[in-house]
Amino acid sequence: MSHLMESVRNGLWRQNPGLAQILGLCPILAISTNMVNAVSLGLATVMAMAVSNLVISGLRRWIAYEIRIPVFILIIAALVTVLDLAFNAFFHSLYLVLGIFIPLITTNCIVLARAEAYAAKNGVLESTLDGIAMGLGLVWVLALLGALRELIGNGTLFSGIDMVIPGLSPISVLGDAYPGFLLASLPPGAFFILGGLIAGYNAINARRAARP
Repeated sequence: MSHLMESVRNGLWRQNPGLAQILGLCPILAISTNMVNAVSLGLATVMAMAVSNLVISGLRRWIAYEIRIPVFILIIAALVTVLDLAFNAFFHSLYLVLGIFIPLITTNCIVLARAEAYAAKNGVLESTLDGIAMGLGLVWVLALLGALRELIGNGTLFSGIDMVIPGLSPISVLGDAYPGFLLASLPPGAFFILGGLIAGYNAINARRAARP
């Protein structure tokens, strides 16, 4: 149980893929223009990581070491194809917004790295939990980054929520008179805000390490 809890802590904080390992920057920076888009892609990544880790861990004894990477990519690609078709069927408007970034989960270095570093060497339960924890670590970073970019850029939260839950509307936090700050919605704004989050993450860790 302590080993499993250690995996959860590593995924959510200590080895957070977005803040500590700095992996998967393409979706982190490109799709985090608002909170809904960011969280939706993050949850899709959680599903891909959890199931791919489960399958790879279960089959690892029958996968030859020399061909493991192509086999891992094939397994991940099959799962991502199912996710892509599910988004198209059930969340078509959101699917059109996320576009190519759903299929690109196949080549996301976070997914492949955890398959190689963890799922190929550990049991099914541990590997599945590791995939979920690492994925949720990415989700909360994406959610915070998307919320900050949307709030600073447009003064709203949950823009596009109607694509997921019809009938709901975004929340105008800063009011209709807010002029917006375009830079936050552009790629440079994503770099600046993510840099601030990483700086805050490092500062918290440094303060914890300095405690007696």
